[in-house]
Amino acid sequence: MTTLKINGKTISVNAEPDTPLLWVLRGELHQVGTKFGCGKALCGACTVHLDGVAVRSCITPLAAVGEREVVTIEGVQGAEIDALRQAWTEVDVVQCGYCQSGQLMSASALLKTTPQPSDADIDAAMSGNICRCGTYPRIRAAIHAAANNRTSAPAASAGNTK
Repeated sequence: MTTLKINGKTISVNAEPDTPLLWVLRGELHQVGTKFGCGKALCGACTVHLDGVAVRSCITPLAAVGEREVVTIEGVQGAEIDALRQAWTEVDVVQCGYCQSGQLMSASALLKTTPQPSDADIDAAMSGNICRCGTYPRIRAAIHAAANNRTSAPAASAGNTK
């Protein structure tokens, strides 16, 4: 048995130490907001927070988690994620939506460490998150909007097209 701290709860799971965190989240704990994309930490769909840092759960073995706190899209809370969710809606970021939980997890970790990120900060923090629909300009605009607690000006500058 392995004991994990996930979304504020202590949970015991029957899994080997080398089992990827993603498989435990989805298969054992039914936290399906964290997506499987590539299995190689290249797409960002499986992003979770490990002690507040955005990590790829598809390559994070349970042994590497230890006593640290795991937060998934289902459990993330705070001003950053609230502002991002509002901005995501108002800027109309989502198309297919598959990557969005990973995008939001990376963006919220960025805003916790860099409350007013530059374009370069955003690009660096989000570089490991792939969006097949290509909504990168809207993602960047929504992050700026969330940082500024307003969504109307950045949406207009993003060339809000579908």
